[in-house]
Amino acid sequence: MGSTSQVRHFLDIHQHDLASLRRMLDSAATMKRGAGAEKPLLGKTLALIFEKPSTRTRVSFEVGMRQLGGEVICLTGKEIQLGHGETIADTARVLSRYVDIIMLRTDHEAKLHEMAAAASVPVINGLTDSSHPVQIMADILTFEERKGSIKDAVVCWTGDANNVCESWIHAAVLFDFELRIACPEELSPPAATMDWVRQHNGRVSITRNVEVAAADADAIVTDTWVSMHNKDGQRRHNLLKPYQVNAHVMGLAKKDAIFMHCLPAHREEEVTSAVIDGPQSAVWDEAENRMHAQKGILTWCLDR
Repeated sequence: MGSTSQVRHFLDIHQHDLASLRRMLDSAATMKRGAGAEKPLLGKTLALIFEKPSTRTRVSFEVGMRQLGGEVICLTGKEIQLGHGETIADTARVLSRYVDIIMLRTDHEAKLHEMAAAASVPVINGLTDSSHPVQIMADILTFEERKGSIKDAVVCWTGDANNVCESWIHAAVLFDFELRIACPEELSPPAATMDWVRQHNGRVSITRNVEVAAADADAIVTDTWVSMHNKDGQRRHNLLKPYQVNAHVMGLAKKDAIFMHCLPAHREEEVTSAVIDGPQSAVWDEAENRMHAQKGILTWCLDR
């Protein structure tokens, strides 16, 4: 396998330039239309490593890789000695001798970076507690299918400024759109992230009022109030109740605004069934586009 200096990892959106991100999305759109090379990853093997449960990430990567002509091996943290019995770096070195590309879904961001530093094949971030870049690539693909270019659009995020929101922030700066975050003070984006936004002249604002954030927005986006790694469920519910996406909030956005959610959704909590099942909801296209966006990322990482 190639040397680590030449390896194309996909660890976070803000580690790439716009041209590379656009290439991934253009490739995804082309393959979704059924155009392009039939089996560009024939003979390649993807290792999927899950330390957290998964529905969409597991199925979308596995089906996508097989559609590209490749093979998949799926591993859980319980099945391999990832960070217990063997260092993550050593696991990365071994896997690099067997497979052509690795996707890791884990908790701590440090594990992802340790794997990428030691691997001699590309590593993709399938989710950490800090970010979820493959999701946001699918979200941008979905937005642009429905609404055209996301440049200069207004996106409203409401709820916990979590790992998904973090990747939306990165995307807002790279793709040049306005992101308004409505969240309680206790669940705001990290200060370091907002410092980075200011350094790059990004259009990201924070408000405590969802009505302010939603006004004339092109898209309303939210996520579950309690994520896999959260312990204080009841307190979070109390904090986040004012940030629910319902018919009133959607009515403040533009008439043709779309609703997005990375799923799984807890109906009648962060979003009402009327919204998620309504005509403005793009969540099912968004879920499908995980597979297409990731096919674009896989082919970019392997330079096919």
